[in-house]
Amino acid sequence: MKDIPIYQTLTAHREQNYASFHTPGHKNAAFFPADLLQLDYTELPDTDALYEASGVLRQAEEKLSQLFGAQRTLISAGGCTLAIQTMLSLARRKGRKMLLARNSHRSAVNACALLGIEPVWLLPQNGGGFTGTVQPQSVEQALEQHRDIAACYLTSPTYYGELSDIRTIADICHRHGVYLLVDNAHGSHLAFLADNLHPIALGADASACSLHKTLPVLTGGAVLNIAHPSLTEGAKEAMMLFGSTSPSYPVMASIDYCRDYLQREGISAYRETAVRVLAVKQLAQRQGLPQPTGSCDPLRIAVHTACAGLKGCETQTAHFHQYGVEPEFCDGQDAVFICTPFNTENDFQRLETALAALQGTGTCEPLPPAVLPQRQLSPREAVLAPAETVPLGESIGRVAADSVCPCPPGIPAVVPGEVINEQSIQYLSGAGIDAVRCVVRK
Repeated sequence: MKDIPIYQTLTAHREQNYASFHTPGHKNAAFFPADLLQLDYTELPDTDALYEASGVLRQAEEKLSQLFGAQRTLISAGGCTLAIQTMLSLARRKGRKMLLARNSHRSAVNACALLGIEPVWLLPQNGGGFTGTVQPQSVEQALEQHRDIAACYLTSPTYYGELSDIRTIADICHRHGVYLLVDNAHGSHLAFLADNLHPIALGADASACSLHKTLPVLTGGAVLNIAHPSLTEGAKEAMMLFGSTSPSYPVMASIDYCRDYLQREGISAYRETAVRVLAVKQLAQRQGLPQPTGSCDPLRIAVHTACAGLKGCETQTAHFHQYGVEPEFCDGQDAVFICTPFNTENDFQRLETALAALQGTGTCEPLPPAVLPQRQLSPREAVLAPAETVPLGESIGRVAADSVCPCPPGIPAVVPGEVINEQSIQYLSGAGIDAVRCVVRK
């Protein structure tokens, strides 16, 4: 009998036939040409090279720029992480001090450590039982207090679909002469809805977009959209610092294939899906299942299930599996579902049946106010220092050597250089993390 654990696990999961409300956006539907994986070539004289991009890849990038309304678009076969690393590297030339939303993905925190960026943290607010967003007044206050900021880096949408007021924040940043950079990993589709909610359209200077999460693109396919002309200079060279010299051509071809689909029929399909998703959200509301408030992603469903007695990740997952539904994420309190046109009507009906089986109270406990841990070292100093793995219960008072967070959503409870406190331990324990890497004590 063959012993191919990864392949066999994936095929076994496929046979479960769950309705896919998770990434990737294509939902393993029959979207791509049958021969796509037979096109696994490398950089050849007639296939161009990603970091030079003077031929067919440059043509593809120019078509993507037109699609997103960007000054320049760079293809990434290394996921949104590569786009984030590149974006921060380009902004780093203006200075090493940046505002970062505390709900930034750990890839951004790690990039700061690699690039020697000094983060000034912005705490999200108004989240109720969800993470919330950074408010414009917080950005204004931080820029008044710190006059040497090079850029403001936000995550929008959040993992739960909450959207920042990008337009207002962009105006504030530009008035202070700083870049606005947006981790739009989960919002590539926002450009194609009835109201264009994409960060580039709202005034952001650059946006890292993980296409594969919500669009029909193979996993690892992403782009960096650049609006500010000064950030386009040396952009390919900056990406080359972090990216593989062997990018996947099937991944890049899937990006090009997706772009053509969007220009032909995909935009109307995404807008129709938004209407279908709204019906599911309205059902959840009738069932007393709280959802994020304020401006939210029209294609993402996040519901608070704990108030319906559905608590704990395993319990949540078991409930939705019972109805043939695979969520994107369950955090013990809330469940997240990513919807695209590649979800079938049967998928949506399964999800509605699963939600209709729950009866919530309509309220959820607000999250305790976030308290930033004390910082003892810079992220770079902590990452490069000797480190050791310590049981979580023995780590209080120690300095973190890594970003410590559950993934997904990958939002750090503590970042390199910070002192681990009781609140951090409680959060990580609840996420099932039982050990952390700490800087070795001298």
